[in-house]
Amino acid sequence: MSGHGFRAMARTILDEVLGFRPDFIEHQLAHAVRDPNGRAYNRTTFLSERKQMMPRWADYLDDLRTSH
Repeated sequence: MSGHGFRAMARTILDEVLGFRPDFIEHQLAHAVRDPNGRAYNRTTFLSERKQMMPRWADYLDDLRTSH
């Protein structure tokens, strides 16, 4: 597993399995979010949504660990 492999796995699971919006995920993974108006006008951080996302991610990982 590489850093990019982990990022790809997390990105996929957070979107497809846990149902989080891609822009929330990209912000959490510290990637620039593409915006038609450019970053100058997009200063969103989605902190509230990201605070909800991370415990769900942790719970998902804990469930994987205990289910095998």
